[in-house]
Amino acid sequence: MENYREFHRRSIEQPEAFWAEEAKLIDWHKPPRQILDFSRPPFARWFVGGETNLCHNAVDRHAAQRPDDRALVFISTETNTEKTYSFRELQQEVMRMAAVMLELGVKKGDRVLIYMPMIAEACFAMLACARIGAIHSVVFGGFAAGSLATRIDDARPVLMISADAGMRGGRAVPYKHLVDEACGLAQFPPARVLLVDRGIEKMQLQAGRDVDYATLRAKHMAAQVPVTWLESSEPSYILYTSGTTGKPKGVQRDVGGYAVALASSIKRIYCGKAGETYFSTSDIGWVVGHSYIIYGPLIAGMATVMYEGTPIRPDAGIWWKIVQDYKVNVMFSAPTAIRVLKKQDPAFLHQYDLSSLQRLYLAGEPLDQPTHEWIMKELNKPVIDHYWQTETGWAMLSAVPGVEETPIKFGSPAFPVYGYNLKLFREDGSEADANEKAVVGVVPPLPPGCLSTVWGDDARFVSTYFSLFKSPQVYSSFDWGIRDDDGYYSILGRTDDVINVAGHRLGTREIEEAVQAHAAIAEVAVVGVADQLKGQVPMAFAVVKDASLVATPEGRQKLEKDVMATVDGLLGAIARPARVCFISGLPKTRSGKMLRRSIQALAEGRDPGDLTTIDDPGTLEQIRQALAGG
Repeated sequence: MENYREFHRRSIEQPEAFWAEEAKLIDWHKPPRQILDFSRPPFARWFVGGETNLCHNAVDRHAAQRPDDRALVFISTETNTEKTYSFRELQQEVMRMAAVMLELGVKKGDRVLIYMPMIAEACFAMLACARIGAIHSVVFGGFAAGSLATRIDDARPVLMISADAGMRGGRAVPYKHLVDEACGLAQFPPARVLLVDRGIEKMQLQAGRDVDYATLRAKHMAAQVPVTWLESSEPSYILYTSGTTGKPKGVQRDVGGYAVALASSIKRIYCGKAGETYFSTSDIGWVVGHSYIIYGPLIAGMATVMYEGTPIRPDAGIWWKIVQDYKVNVMFSAPTAIRVLKKQDPAFLHQYDLSSLQRLYLAGEPLDQPTHEWIMKELNKPVIDHYWQTETGWAMLSAVPGVEETPIKFGSPAFPVYGYNLKLFREDGSEADANEKAVVGVVPPLPPGCLSTVWGDDARFVSTYFSLFKSPQVYSSFDWGIRDDDGYYSILGRTDDVINVAGHRLGTREIEEAVQAHAAIAEVAVVGVADQLKGQVPMAFAVVKDASLVATPEGRQKLEKDVMATVDGLLGAIARPARVCFISGLPKTRSGKMLRRSIQALAEGRDPGDLTTIDDPGTLEQIRQALAGG
């Protein structure tokens, strides 16, 4: 069998031959006449002239061959609902949703904005858009009205699909008033809003604009909506990157390249097979939800689990119960979620039959070594850290066990994924050596599945992602990385999360790992804070495993000293945090991303900025108090 190194080399040196082979994993209505058109760098067009459809590949082809196999498993621990759809049932629901869209005037190329909780109808809506050639733009349900309005104005949707409310932690999260508010703020509001009534919150329908989904669905129970075949490079969806300032960037994805990349990744990276079950704990509002809740597993003919709920409700065993009950084979989650579980009783991990589970994959932020080690030991399964971005749509760094089983190094997302000519670059554009911190970049063409441009703004695509150096032209990830002597990579944090202490560059991730090496620390965020003398100094905000250790000023002082000594011992005095503040929780978005900018702003006495997606506002108040010495 070919080893991974050779496999990767072939994908870089012979991209056309390589991807022509991978393209056989999907159905084509019309085969491509050219595998790659890179005549206008950095823009790459894949499978030119080929016609296909994401919905056909995800649903129809499996419904024809295995109509009664499980396709979608919807589980809400918030409403105590579980419902399984076969491929035949999923196909029918998607056609009903597609018929509703057509009735509301949606045509090929129109944008449909989806602002929904994690419910089955959200899946139907995405697939229905793909079916009729409409372009969906899913906006995470945690965004407030202002953020929603800017996305409406950028995408200019003809239709918005939403619901009365989502549920989180046993509380209703209303959506409808935010929809009304966003449509009021937007310059180009959609003409129609389609609403799914879950019976959680009362809704006032606006005459002439709002329509009830159940009523329209009832008209189209036997709908037959054929798929619209699309040229490979036509847009499939827009997904706005979170955390950007100013006008949001709409990452635009194609149809054919994306379908091939996902089919290939499920086979090569996740080792999933038709008839198996995939469980990603993400949300459809994020790229992981697009790629590995909706499209990827279904394209591969797997059943996919769509989960509304938290990892600890009703208790910290809920995810493992799902693995047992639905015989999950592949699971995908985020380091933050695993750190949450680490604080719970590990007995929850051991009371269920996890024999079906082959591997757990983690992504979304750097995975620290202690957490990686802990979960792998507790599960006694391979836990693969991998690294990618909204922009790439699938993994950039990962072990690729479907090609070769390679040893796992804790805290490392392993190797460049095939198709990515990924290198580490110094600031002058030269390539970095082993064990040297540098920027993670990709020499174009970007492989299939990556963004094809920024929606409506080709110039911004080039200026944002390809202007790191005058020469060579390189896609910048905006992340610092390092490669060891064995070729394993580690991500050290964002280039803008690098702290410059008296001319020394320190990645926040390195300091976080060192703080976490202290046995008392459960979780930590380190930020760079402006300092007159040194330019910047690191400051740590840490969650302790045992609150009694920091219950008194003396206790806090002692632990702070101990933590600083631990960092000194591991990284040296240069990396020692100026302060270690102890709090009971860190500010995060509802999807588990750390709000580092907000922490930094508070530490520098500035406004913490847009907090519309924060999960627990009380965490910020704690930081304020800790900084004030309370």
